[in-house]
Amino acid sequence: MALNLDDVRRAAHLARIAIDDAEAEATLAQLTRVFGMIEEMQAVDVSGIKPMSHAQDLALRLREDKVTEPNQRELFQSVAPETDAGLYLVPKVIE
Repeated sequence: MALNLDDVRRAAHLARIAIDDAEAEATLAQLTRVFGMIEEMQAVDVSGIKPMSHAQDLALRLREDKVTEPNQRELFQSVAPETDAGLYLVPKVIE
């Protein structure tokens, strides 16, 4: 993808970034290098490579799924303005 100074200025304008000519030229050079690197990566044949969920082969440490806190529903609902059958009642706000 070929960029020019007008593209950089337009992107800066859309991002509401003030940019002068020297900064625009430096940004153009950096973006050109980035897009060049992306094109190189897209040229690599990865058809035989299995997708990975992580860059390293890690396994998450799992913990036992058990309740560690006491049930405090009655305490929490005792200060609520309105409840019914264990649910909090709120005013209708959408017609």
